[in-house]
Amino acid sequence: MPGILYIVATPIGNLADMTPRAVEVLAAADMIAAEDTRHSRALLTHFGIRTPSFSCHKFNEGKRGDFFVSALLEGKNVALISDAGTPSISDPGHKLVSMAAGAGVEVVAVCGANAIAAALSVSGFDASRFMFLGFLPRAAKEQAKIWDMLPDGGIGALQGFSAPVVFYESPLRIRKTLGWLAETHPMAVICLCNDLTKKFERIYRGMPSDILEELMQNPSAKKGEYTCVALLPVKEMPKDSASELSLEAQLIDTIVKNGCTLKDAASLLHDVQKQHRKPDKKAIYAASLRLKEILK
Repeated sequence: MPGILYIVATPIGNLADMTPRAVEVLAAADMIAAEDTRHSRALLTHFGIRTPSFSCHKFNEGKRGDFFVSALLEGKNVALISDAGTPSISDPGHKLVSMAAGAGVEVVAVCGANAIAAALSVSGFDASRFMFLGFLPRAAKEQAKIWDMLPDGGIGALQGFSAPVVFYESPLRIRKTLGWLAETHPMAVICLCNDLTKKFERIYRGMPSDILEELMQNPSAKKGEYTCVALLPVKEMPKDSASELSLEAQLIDTIVKNGCTLKDAASLLHDVQKQHRKPDKKAIYAASLRLKEILK
């Protein structure tokens, strides 16, 4: 009988955030797949875990995956960890998970620390919907492409702002990124979290230019990673643009842009209409039924 692949979240800084279940799973596993065995050694030693660990990082995950899947198919339990936080979330892991699941191995999540959830929880923004961009590309042109792909208020637009956009940034690049945001989205509202749960933890709130000024005055600004939660102003929709497209076309456009279901597209279109006029809920519903009939 195959073993189980456990996806184990580890602290993003403060070791006290390690869950008892994570300790138990790591100690009981037959082997640990670690992003960096040297980095993980301190964590495992702290909790007295002696399970043998093997590297599984972005450069060897594909090849090393065969080794772990073979062990799993032999009945051994494998625990996957990254250097911090939850594996597969801007960390290695998804290839191994995909290989294991494809081989019929049970994959179990052992939940815990995650910088995205931590930053959203303290932002004060409505996070019922949000978009995660991971680490932004280094080239300015590539960054611009990412921002241009964001829907113009289509996802959870509220009071003139889009749903929160979350991304990671390094301490060496955060000033440049904020400077770029100050130029392109000067009215954005930002919650910037630095060094979460660790020694230099600090949360900045305000517009890009205000936060950039605070960073320039903070001698510890280059210490620790950054998680940024941003509310970007919704771009104005030309008054005649909505009338030029049928509701069915607008629904299809919403589905394509947001990768959502027809039901969700109808809800999003309702929110967009609300920004410019009184939404026609019945007309949107009727268009949805017509579109559903066409797509059968």
